[in-house]
Amino acid sequence: MSTTRAKKKIVQPRKIEKSPTGISGLDEITEGGLPKGRPTLICGGAGCGKTLLSIEYIVRGILLYNEPGVIMVFEEKAEELAANVASLGFDLATLQQEKKVKIDYVHIDRSEIEETGEYDLDGLFIRLGYAIDSIGAKRVMLDTIENLFAGLQNEAIIRAELRRLLTWLKSKGVTAVITAEKGDGVLTRHGLEEYVSDCVILLDNRVSNQIATRLLRIVKYRGSLHGTNEYPFLIDEDGISVLPVTSLKLERNVSSERISTGIPSLDKMLGGKGFFRGSSILISGTAGTGKTSIAVHFANEAAKRKERCLYFAFEESPQQIIRNMRSININLNTHVESGLLQFHASRPTLNGLEMHLVAIHKKVKEFKPRVVVIDPITNLVSIGSVSEVKSMLIRLLDFLQQEQITVILTALTNSASYTEQTDEGVSSLVDAWMMVRDIEDNGERNRGMYIMKSRGMSHSNQVREFTISDAGLDLVDVFLGENGVLIGSARETQQLEEQKSLAVHSNAISRKDREIKRKETILHAKIASLREEFESLQEELNKTFVEDELRKDIIEKNRLQMTEKRHGIDNQKKKKQPTKL
Repeated sequence: MSTTRAKKKIVQPRKIEKSPTGISGLDEITEGGLPKGRPTLICGGAGCGKTLLSIEYIVRGILLYNEPGVIMVFEEKAEELAANVASLGFDLATLQQEKKVKIDYVHIDRSEIEETGEYDLDGLFIRLGYAIDSIGAKRVMLDTIENLFAGLQNEAIIRAELRRLLTWLKSKGVTAVITAEKGDGVLTRHGLEEYVSDCVILLDNRVSNQIATRLLRIVKYRGSLHGTNEYPFLIDEDGISVLPVTSLKLERNVSSERISTGIPSLDKMLGGKGFFRGSSILISGTAGTGKTSIAVHFANEAAKRKERCLYFAFEESPQQIIRNMRSININLNTHVESGLLQFHASRPTLNGLEMHLVAIHKKVKEFKPRVVVIDPITNLVSIGSVSEVKSMLIRLLDFLQQEQITVILTALTNSASYTEQTDEGVSSLVDAWMMVRDIEDNGERNRGMYIMKSRGMSHSNQVREFTISDAGLDLVDVFLGENGVLIGSARETQQLEEQKSLAVHSNAISRKDREIKRKETILHAKIASLREEFESLQEELNKTFVEDELRKDIIEKNRLQMTEKRHGIDNQKKKKQPTKL
């Protein structure tokens, strides 16, 4: 008997349609925007930004997505509302004239409800429906919903009418944002609105150590994944910017390209190539050791490469930095005027940690730098604990390195050792860590630098004397004396002493060379005299030998002649004798 197995059909989950907000960071947190055609509740205390967030959603929908919107308010008049949001660059009056937005102020009279004892939203539906149809609105804002139910104590009626309102909005096919005030111990004043809404966004204006920080959290989002953390957001002249918490997954790309530090001798300590692009570099040291000067060299070198650099200063004003850097032969004004270098200076107490994070995030997105300098990070401890600063910097480093931006951090340490702000803060997180410290010896103060770590590359393990002069920064080669490494005047004294010893030694060698030369001259003279005497003797001997040979030759010749003469006489005698018969 054969059996058949039914194949299970895999059904892909259907994603709900979303209405993009156009608000920086919020679409990323909500993974696309607010639920399209459904109501979203925005709740929070006074001054947290509920109205601004709602209006920006309407305005961004008009400007970016060509979706007209209706703004119905129950507290502020249309003129007051338009004036309040003008500081964000939103021109509601012009949008009204262009029939892209409809603003309607509805006044709710509590005394009429109390007198009649009846409550009905039909009139609101008619008024709101006309506004939607008149401009073909796709987005609706209701601010604030508590005023609709003012004076009502019956929760059953409130819940029924609220549900009827939301159902009616859904039937119109519009995406609605509804603002509500935060209640006591509950998200809203009635504690009902959050249950009937499809999406709930909670805003908070938290004050810690006299510093305010605005935070956003998605409490619920039916039918969609969403970020569940608290996210800081910033309200400025450009509107609202929300900073999403970067992913905890370490999956960012890395570069093998090396970039110069701007200090040739420091590059030499790093194999002659500098640091990796997109890496994080910490420069820590005591006050006055030149941390800012090193960071400025990075920025200056980046500008020379025609790369943009963003400099966040928490201690000095831009003009102070520019003036001070002229003393080491660096002109930053040129880079500022060319647009390659941009400064942002403020005291840390201007904002909370999260707000600083949002501000940096926003400036980076706008300016798109290749190098970012934060000088110094330890000043942030004045507005948060070490753990809070570390958390903020982790998120900042993750964001910058995700964007392949090289970041230089400076940190102040005390004279005794590394402090919590660096060692327990970010020193373990950064890719490279340089220490600059004071070295007091022989009645003077000098600077020393060494590389604590530099991941992924070979680097020098030596302590170098770090000098700052009119010509710029330099790292002096290690000079070893009898008692160890010498720096400052001790090094110069030892060098002079060695030069003196070398000169004396050279003079002694020169004197010996001259003596040897004289002896060599005398020797050569003696050799020449002996050679001459030898040649004279040899010549005398040769003369005697020649004379002997000559004497022998003469004697031999004489003998031969005598012999010939005798033979001649004998022959004559023979001729004279008679012949015998």
